[in-house]
Amino acid sequence: MKSISEISFNSKKVFIRVDFNVPFNDSGEITDSSRIIAALPTIEYVLSNGGACILASHLGRPVGKNPELSLKKIIPELKKLLRKDVMFLEDSIGVKTKETCSNLKNGQIVLLENLRFYEEETKADIDFAKELSSLADIYINDAYGTTHREHASTATIAQFFGEKAPGMLLEKEIESLKKLMENPKKPVTAIIGGAKVSSKISVIANIMGFVDNLIIGGGMAYTFIKNNGGRIGDSIFEADRLKDCGEILSKAKQKNVNVFLPEDVLCSNEFSDAGLQKVTDVYEVPDGWQGLDIGPKTAYKFEQVIQGSSTILWNGPMGVFEKPSFEKGTKSVADAVVKATQNGAYSMIGGGDSVAAIKKFNIQDDVSFISTGGGAMLESLEGKLLPGIKALSQ
Repeated sequence: MKSISEISFNSKKVFIRVDFNVPFNDSGEITDSSRIIAALPTIEYVLSNGGACILASHLGRPVGKNPELSLKKIIPELKKLLRKDVMFLEDSIGVKTKETCSNLKNGQIVLLENLRFYEEETKADIDFAKELSSLADIYINDAYGTTHREHASTATIAQFFGEKAPGMLLEKEIESLKKLMENPKKPVTAIIGGAKVSSKISVIANIMGFVDNLIIGGGMAYTFIKNNGGRIGDSIFEADRLKDCGEILSKAKQKNVNVFLPEDVLCSNEFSDAGLQKVTDVYEVPDGWQGLDIGPKTAYKFEQVIQGSSTILWNGPMGVFEKPSFEKGTKSVADAVVKATQNGAYSMIGGGDSVAAIKKFNIQDDVSFISTGGGAMLESLEGKLLPGIKALSQ
C-alpha cells in the first residue's frame, strides 16, 4: 500500500473520500465537528503540494434525495476551518459536476453532494464508482469510519485509479491498530464495556490473542454475572448469550488472560437520576433494582489494573455515564487511562460511547489515540481486513 507522501499531487485532481457524517441539533448547527477537523491534514497536504481537492462523503441514511441531509450544510463550517473557499456541487455525478471538476485549478476545493442520495453508493455499483472516478486523477480514502462498508466510494472506486493511498487520518488508524495488535508493549489491558455482549463477542474472542488483562464492565457484565450464577435483579442481560460468556471465560483461562468483572455495583430502582440508589454486591442485586454503574470497590480494582498496563484499549463505558448519578465508574476508568498514559502507556480509545465519555470529561488530549471509527474499529479488532483498506492494496 502506497503512502500519501509517495504521491506527487502537483497539478492533479484528487478525489478524497472523507467522513463528514457529523451530528446536527434541531437548529441545523453542527454539534461536533471533530470528523471534519480530522480530515483537514490530508486536505491541506494535497493543496500545499499543488493539487485540487474533490471531497466526497455521506451524511445520515437518506432514502433518495433528502434536502435535510444535504452536505451543503457542512460548507460554512468547512470554509471556517480551512480558511479557504469551498465550492458546493449539487450532485455527485453528472455533466455539470464533471465539467466543474475538469476545470478545477490547483488549490481549489469542491464538495460533492451526499453520495448516499444515490442507492448505487451503498450497493457498491461499479458504473456509479466508475463515474465518480472519472472526476479525478488520484484516489485518497481518509474515511476510516466507513472502511468496513463495501460501498462504491469506499471500495469499488479504487480499482479505477493507478495512484491511490490512505489519507493521513486513515494511515494513523492503521498504524494505531498495528501498535495495539502486533507486538504491543506488555502488559496489554483491554477495557470492554457497553450495553450488549452480543456486539463484542467476536472482538473479545480475537483480542484474547494479544491481551494480558480483560476488564469487562457496563451492561454487558451482567450477562457474565448471570452465567456465573449471580442474582442480577432487573439489570440488563442477554439470555441467548450466556453460553458465549461461559466460553469466553474458559478461553481466557486457557490463554492465561486475567478477566476482571465487577465486584460491586451502584443500583437504582429507576432508570433515572431520580430513583433510590445503593451499592450492592454484583452477585446480589435485589429484584426491582438494576445495576447502572460499577461500585467503588470495582472502580479501585479496575484503576489498579489499568495503571499497571503498558498498552490499553478502551471500548465502551462502565455504566450509564450520560446520567450524572452513574458517571463515576466511567470517569474513574477514564482518569486511570490518563494517568497510565502520562506514565508512558499507549492508550487507544474507540467506539462512539467511550469517545463521548472522553469528551464529556474533557480528556481527549490526554490519551494517545482516539479512533474515528465505531463499527470499523470493532471489525478491525475482530481481525477482519476491511474492504476500504483492502481496496487500496490491490
